[in-house]
Amino acid sequence: MSKAKTATGLVVASAVAAAVASTASVAPAHAEGDMEKCFGVSVAGKNDCAAGPGTSCAGTSKVDYQGNAWTLVPAGLCENDEFWAKVLPGDRTGSLEALERDMS
Repeated sequence: MSKAKTATGLVVASAVAAAVASTASVAPAHAEGDMEKCFGVSVAGKNDCAAGPGTSCAGTSKVDYQGNAWTLVPAGLCENDEFWAKVLPGDRTGSLEALERDMS
């Protein structure tokens, strides 16, 4: 893996972690309903689940921002295009449904 790709992955993972942490500081305990599956925002190997055919589940996505791999994020964050524009490369954004992009 290239240093640039690793750095980008760390930035995205940090941004998602910061978003989760800042939301957690406002509401200390998340009920399951306060989180949602967000497709297309995970870096390779860091998805929560559903990484498509040929994968078993968590940590099995093959490429960064794989469209059919999801990560749990605070409710409302997935469709916040302004947030994703700051942390994802190109014109990628999160989606509440699986995407057909960046597949392995």
